[in-house]
Amino acid sequence: MLKQRVITALWLVPLALLGFFYLDGIAYAAFIGLVISLGAWEWAALAGIKHTVVRIVYAMVTAAALTGLYQLPQLAKPVLLLAVLWWLVATLMVLTFPRSVRAWGGVLGQLLIGWLVLLPAWQGLITLKTWPQANLLILLVMLLIWSADIGAYFTGKQFGKRKLAPAVSPGKSWEGAIGGVLISLLVAAGMASQLSHVSISAWALVLMVLPVVVISIIGDLTESMFKRHSGIKDSSNLLPGHGGVLDRIDSLTAAVPMFVVVLWLAGWGTL
Repeated sequence: MLKQRVITALWLVPLALLGFFYLDGIAYAAFIGLVISLGAWEWAALAGIKHTVVRIVYAMVTAAALTGLYQLPQLAKPVLLLAVLWWLVATLMVLTFPRSVRAWGGVLGQLLIGWLVLLPAWQGLITLKTWPQANLLILLVMLLIWSADIGAYFTGKQFGKRKLAPAVSPGKSWEGAIGGVLISLLVAAGMASQLSHVSISAWALVLMVLPVVVISIIGDLTESMFKRHSGIKDSSNLLPGHGGVLDRIDSLTAAVPMFVVVLWLAGWGTL
């Protein structure tokens, strides 16, 4: 397993760095669109669809929707604001699981939820790329997610006692979540001096990214919730040793839309 993880990381990390930070315009949109479409293919399985052709069709329709969003940039604002609302609803679903399953709307409802998860993530990353210091912003949101994940793991392993969402992910604890959030906030404070487009103090940036980090945890728990309901351990085996695409971007799907909306409210860019 470790060998597989290392081999996959050796090609995955350079590919991700190239796609996120060196591509621009339609090439960047297509790269992110490919990642999201693969995520859609995996989501169809979480929704209960076993037929490969149907999963491919769902991924293709998702790709077509992304193409439409690219051609209609005026939809960015409503899509991202809808995403923030969705993640608040997702929080309630996680907290009330498994009772919340009744509100998912069956297979069709879960497929629609998949678009609420995936489409705004693409839109958020496209929007960030058009703003001042685009690559630094993308790096910041990724560092926030990674530090929250790593901090939660080690803090939870050392101090974890109180289960965060036992019905969804028994291994996660409140202590781990709090530790992950605190470490992410330290990262944000350290990055504050690099963000020069608007005057943002370290304290202001910390307050701004707090909801981003918290919602990234919900993103992780939301995918775990759907995997637990469907009886699937990993979203796929597309990334040997690492699971599937959704397993790598679950926190990102929630954090990016919130990050964009928070920065927009702070006057960083326009929607």
